[in-house]
Amino acid sequence: MKKSLLAFLLIASASMFAAKAQAQAIVIANPGVKSSEVSKSDLRDVFTGAASSLKDGSRVTPVLLKSGAAHDEFLSEYIGKNDTDFRASWRSLVFSGQATMPKSLDGEAAVVDFVAHNSGAIGYIGKATPHEGVKVLGVK
Repeated sequence: MKKSLLAFLLIASASMFAAKAQAQAIVIANPGVKSSEVSKSDLRDVFTGAASSLKDGSRVTPVLLKSGAAHDEFLSEYIGKNDTDFRASWRSLVFSGQATMPKSLDGEAAVVDFVAHNSGAIGYIGKATPHEGVKVLGVK
């Protein structure tokens, strides 16, 4: 019985690890963005409305996923908020007239297409998502 339980726990752990590895979010930008890497604090500032440019002076426009594993991971890893808190903070900025809510798209392919065709656009997708026409930014 103990061996069966141990085997089950090992398989469950491996499955969760594999799912996490597949869902890793990557940051993408329009090819016109100068930077090839961005800091976590720059990402947090841009995606929370505190900044509209990166440290190198590149003006950027964030684009969001509406939901999904990449969205949840991006918010957790780089913004430090869950979806509810993240959207509440944006609503506060919008209602106070300090900002406009970033474009929010239904799927990762739509994010890639938007980022590829809009100067200064920056977004995130799962690393397994095809991303031709955009540049991947390293996060330091």
